[in-house]
Amino acid sequence: MTVLALAKALNEGMRKAMEDDPKVLIMGEDVGKLGGVFRVTDGLQKDFGEQRVIDTPLAESGIIGTAIGLALRGYRPVCEIQFDGFVYPAADQIITQLAKMPLRSLGKLRLPVVVRIPCGGGIGAVEHHSESPEAYFTHTAGLRVVACSNPADAYTMIQQAIRCDDPVVFFEPKRRYWEKADVDVDSTSWTPFDEARVVRQGADLTLLTYGPTVKTCLEVAKAAEDDGRSLEVLDLRSLNPLDLPKVTESVRRTGRCVVVHEAPVYNGFGAELAARVTEECFYTLEAPVLRVGGPSTPYPPSKLEDHYLPDLDRILYAVDRAFAF
Repeated sequence: MTVLALAKALNEGMRKAMEDDPKVLIMGEDVGKLGGVFRVTDGLQKDFGEQRVIDTPLAESGIIGTAIGLALRGYRPVCEIQFDGFVYPAADQIITQLAKMPLRSLGKLRLPVVVRIPCGGGIGAVEHHSESPEAYFTHTAGLRVVACSNPADAYTMIQQAIRCDDPVVFFEPKRRYWEKADVDVDSTSWTPFDEARVVRQGADLTLLTYGPTVKTCLEVAKAAEDDGRSLEVLDLRSLNPLDLPKVTESVRRTGRCVVVHEAPVYNGFGAELAARVTEECFYTLEAPVLRVGGPSTPYPPSKLEDHYLPDLDRILYAVDRAFAF
């Protein structure tokens, strides 16, 4: 085992992918000489050269458009969107080209492009730097959308995303970049990156979550023990496709469900989760499926973000409500 921070685990995963396949390219704003604003690509340009780790202009649409062309020529581009709120200029290329071209060509054209997006808040950043745009992309057919939550998953999932022949939007929880954990860099037995994982077993209620709020939900489950409640925490890992069998198996067993994410609750990805769980688990639910997330406002200034982000108290309140039915 090797102890790695999440950012370093991503770095090592990309390094391994580049060593294994000379067609893997890294591209984005400041990913080369600087090593990325979060240093996730630190040292890669030095070791692999400027032809494989490419500092691009400040033009997200151009980054994705270029990556599509490279993918059509047999390369596997890994694009970094410097901050989550910067992805919107690239939405046209991602939604109208990247997601649709494989089907448009009846599968003859493959676009193995990874779009890395540091997501979420909690770092005291300015406007457009703390957003959670996953619902836009899970709604876009043709894209795989995944979210890592810990260093071990970061290391394996980024390699699986790069190897995948489908376009992958890869969300990275930026406030967890510096948290460390054991990573088995020598293991070849990996959980498929489109499978959910139970990260804490429980019997009374399921917390469905992903990305930055997985750690928060684990803290909630630990706190709930004081009230004699056994909470299961399910890390979805893949948002599209969704591992619905793992989700429904957990909820049918516990009978209660709370969905947690940083994005606004209204029309967030949790709405889809709540609807699917209700459809599939209606007769075993002891309470309505509840959601905890951000309010329907733009992300606030950094001094107010602690009031915006789901925290232990807000999630425990939802748990209390679920047990009150």
